[in-house]
Amino acid sequence: MAVSLYQIAVDAHDLKGLAAFWARVLDWRVVFEADDEVIIGADERALPGIVFLPVPEEKAGKNRLHLDLAPDDQAAEVERIIALGARRADVGQGDEVSWVVLADPEGNEFCVLTPKRTLVD
Repeated sequence: MAVSLYQIAVDAHDLKGLAAFWARVLDWRVVFEADDEVIIGADERALPGIVFLPVPEEKAGKNRLHLDLAPDDQAAEVERIIALGARRADVGQGDEVSWVVLADPEGNEFCVLTPKRTLVD
């Protein structure tokens, strides 16, 4: 393959705070930290990671790209992630969907899905 996914980049105001939030959500850790970027990952060798980069502007509008999280227990994970600092978000999904839309502390939407079977199940 000529190309592979290396990192997912997230614009942020509070790099350390947002990285810490996502590290707790995913049970990852900070693998690199500088004034202009913070990277989290499962470990230093696992790809992709998530890199948080500074931007001066506020988030505007709904994300065009978002993360979908596949939990073992949707309700328990939603409550755990809210306790970490997320909030419920309405992006027009309605009441009849099986996923829960949340927003991280800087307003980036993401979904907590119903439990999914993996490819090896």
